Amino acid sequence: MSQRDPSIEIEKLATRIEAAKAAQAPKPRMDEHYSQAQLAWRMVIELVAGLGIGFGIGFGLDVLLGTQPWLMIIFLFFGLAAGIQTMMRSAREVHVKLEAGDHTTE
Repeated sequence: MSQRDPSIEIEKLATRIEAAKAAQAPKPRMDEHYSQAQLAWRMVIELVAGLGIGFGIGFGLDVLLGTQPWLMIIFLFFGLAAGIQTMMRSAREVHVKLEAGDHTTE
């Protein structure tokens, strides 16, 4: 009866483990290329989403607490501020990308 060499078995196992890890590894994201229209829609959607979420939270709290329309107005302004902040972050991200020499958003 022949005995197997344990070092060869360990090497085969290590190869199989590496292959399994490589198959499960996340794929690198491709660089996202946006046109100016896509960037504009993204910013509009961010602003509208902020307003909608602020309105929804304020309206819900007004219904629960019976303070209509005060919390809705307050949270509408909070949503507006959050939407503008998100838009500014997106604009800054595009600006940094363009400053770095990546002119793919044209």
